[in-house]
Amino acid sequence: MAIELRNVTFRVGAEPYIYETTLRLEPGGFNILLGTTLSGKTTLMRLMAGLEKPTTGEVWANEENVTGRAVQKRSVAMVYQSFINYPSFSVYDNIASPLKVAGNSKKEIEEQVHRFADLLKLTPLLGRLPRELSGGQQQRTALARALVKGADLVLLDEPLANLDYKLREELRDELPKLFEDTGATVVYATSEPLEALMLGGHTATLKEGRVVQFGETASIYRKPATLESAEVFSDPPINSATVQKQGDQMVLGTVASWTAPKLLAGLPDGEYRIGLRPHHLLPEGDGVEVSGTVQIAEISGSESIIRIRVNGNVWVSQTDGIHSFSYGDKVRFSFDANHCMYFGADDRLIDF
Repeated sequence: MAIELRNVTFRVGAEPYIYETTLRLEPGGFNILLGTTLSGKTTLMRLMAGLEKPTTGEVWANEENVTGRAVQKRSVAMVYQSFINYPSFSVYDNIASPLKVAGNSKKEIEEQVHRFADLLKLTPLLGRLPRELSGGQQQRTALARALVKGADLVLLDEPLANLDYKLREELRDELPKLFEDTGATVVYATSEPLEALMLGGHTATLKEGRVVQFGETASIYRKPATLESAEVFSDPPINSATVQKQGDQMVLGTVASWTAPKLLAGLPDGEYRIGLRPHHLLPEGDGVEVSGTVQIAEISGSESIIRIRVNGNVWVSQTDGIHSFSYGDKVRFSFDANHCMYFGADDRLIDF
């Protein structure tokens, strides 16, 4: 089912939750809404589902205006980060409930329930009540109930957030495959850029109620249209700074300079912005050297995340291996200038 928002806005009182948005999601696709908490992901989903009515604009499904149509009259399934199950139903009956409402035969119901119970590792738990389950098991039950429904529009609002790491990894691989041949339009909300990359499909980057960019997921990551989109698609935060183009040199304050890329040669001298992902800023290696002062040093397993103050900006280095630094240390890091993204005065990407 193609779902389209046409010039949709949503306000609560005078406060805007969603600024004017036009977005079309094609049937059969896996679509990610990527943004931090309060960026508008859940509100957009509720508008698509019919749980909220837009303040202005229209919602269309399969070229039909469904603005204001009740969710019960739409082919929609939704799973929230916080699990929702029928407390007096067994796991089996929770999963089977949409099929019973639809009038499926007993045999069809049994086959489908066991299919999704196996996938979500719920088979040994089918006779239990929700109160007898862990939080992760309850979330898997809610997810199975949404999947078994076979809806045309499936809305997944950070559905893996409460699951253990191993199961999250398995389901990330399985979810796109599950919907591959169903023709359903799947919308998946996440605050994790890595999760968006792993799921693939198409991504809308969101910030403070605005869709910043929409397109093929890997393309947005490689070539974000704006610095704002690059910021949404980076965790830890992308490193950014104002630089000056002076002839064939790019100058970062008093801490670094490097030869400008040839494709910038025709641009006028002046002020530009750069973006550099944290895994390209290295405590060891060749390239452009920058000096700074350590603000925070974290070691997580075999990974080091170091925050340093560079020319008034706090930059982040994310590298494999253990690199020990202390607050206030004067350090030198390096990066390959070929990994820099360059943005103009309007913060739009200068595309090579």
